[in-house]
Amino acid sequence: MLHEQQKKALKAAFPHTVPILTGFLFLGFAYGIYMHSAGLSVVYTFFMASLIYGGSLELLAVGFLLGPFAPMETLFLAIMIQLRHLFYGIAMLDKFPKKGWKHFYLIFGMCDESFSINYSTKIPEGVDPGWFMFFVTLLNQIYWVLGSCLGTLLGNVLPFSTEGIDFVMTALFAVIFLDQFLKEKNHFSSLLGLGVSILSLVIFKAEHFILPAMLGILSIFLLAKPKLERQFMEAKKS
Repeated sequence: MLHEQQKKALKAAFPHTVPILTGFLFLGFAYGIYMHSAGLSVVYTFFMASLIYGGSLELLAVGFLLGPFAPMETLFLAIMIQLRHLFYGIAMLDKFPKKGWKHFYLIFGMCDESFSINYSTKIPEGVDPGWFMFFVTLLNQIYWVLGSCLGTLLGNVLPFSTEGIDFVMTALFAVIFLDQFLKEKNHFSSLLGLGVSILSLVIFKAEHFILPAMLGILSIFLLAKPKLERQFMEAKKS
């Protein structure tokens, strides 16, 4: 049974996850249908959605399961695909609880969508930040697992085309970016991320731009960190 503090955090977190609910149910359903078409049961879908919990990696994992046994190749690709989580983790160092089981679950359950909400949302006064971030992460994972399992179970009953459905999450991220851009006083980080990503896309093309873009953003942030910290402290005093 939830305590009052946990109820307040759940009540505050849920509205922020409603857009994710829509996207994850659609995308999870499409992934579940893909699992069914590959001949994998809902048991595989449940454990892969729960334990891997990474859309791109889960889709590739289907090929790993059906193809020749190649553990080193699988490990390397998994690290490369999910490497962006390293940058998410660095950004959340000061926000996550430092101790307790919630700390470990928040690390495990961090996905693009949960990171966006937990990093950018101003948590209401009187709501425990640790529990707020926990429920955001938990609800998003539940949506994904539920959508994936439903897709596998209903895949042989409902005719369903997945063409173009991935645009749901693209549109969601565009809205989150614009909302954050309008809220922030200093647009340095947003413009940096946008500029470096576009430059990386032009140079490395769509297939290879993500890793160079993230390394470029991280390098510039590290170089600009002293100046940004001074500006932050001055703004805090004024």
